[in-house]
Amino acid sequence: MRRVPPMHALAAFEAAARLGGFAQAADELCVTPSAVSHRIRQLEAMLGTPLFERTPAGVRPTTVGRLYLESVREAFGKLAQAGALLQPERERLRVSLPPTFARQLLMARLPEYLRSHPEVEVEMHLSIPLQDVTAETADVEVRWGRGDYPERTVCKLFDDVVMPLAAPSWVAARALRGIADLGRAELLRSPLLPWRPCFAAAGLDWPEPERGAVFNDLGMLFEVAAAGLGAAVGTRRLSAAWVDTGRLVPLFGVTAPAPFTYYAVATPAQHKRAVVRDFIAWLAGVFA
Repeated sequence: MRRVPPMHALAAFEAAARLGGFAQAADELCVTPSAVSHRIRQLEAMLGTPLFERTPAGVRPTTVGRLYLESVREAFGKLAQAGALLQPERERLRVSLPPTFARQLLMARLPEYLRSHPEVEVEMHLSIPLQDVTAETADVEVRWGRGDYPERTVCKLFDDVVMPLAAPSWVAARALRGIADLGRAELLRSPLLPWRPCFAAAGLDWPEPERGAVFNDLGMLFEVAAAGLGAAVGTRRLSAAWVDTGRLVPLFGVTAPAPFTYYAVATPAQHKRAVVRDFIAWLAGVFA
């Protein structure tokens, strides 16, 4: 078997030929120019022929050197290809998410998924709740709604409850004694969470409020409620960050089953991919 030249000598030869000098090759390889010169002399001695013409302006490959350079580059290319074959292919997973779900529920848990699935490369895109609008085509959509999505594979992530919420200072300033007192208070509204389930749970046959600021993002709704703009309806899970820090307090002990919740949705074709099924199963498990 013929003796194979050392890899460091081949790398020095290729770099010097490409860059036109030993000093430039030394900079790229993080060694001294004398080390590059020594490696190339070692390679020339093994091959029994000069590979470079030395000139005051630098070096250039001899005719033999140019032919050998082609072989070296081809060999390096094959080594790179072989290395790529040994690495597991990263699988792309595109997920669309409503903004409040992403910020309040998923982002803190996502590192757990990524650590246990290093082969998956995720792309997260925000969508508009109830309108099912996203900036990118997604493999998995997390939707806020009732779960009636025709021609889709649907997985409910969890059930929740709704309750009226307000800032402690807002409550104290109004001396509210019961939910009926909200009839004379500022009620914040959102198409994502109606008031009527809370009214009905308290035995009030009231319609949806017709006045009050409207917010189509629950994070914005909770934030302005915490700032004292009015009372809002929130789910236990989504409002936890505000309630746990005392910025919002539940009112009157009233709760009701949430009319909407989050669902993981995929087309039948997307659901055939193992990465899609695994991610949906992980979502369902982490929120169980």
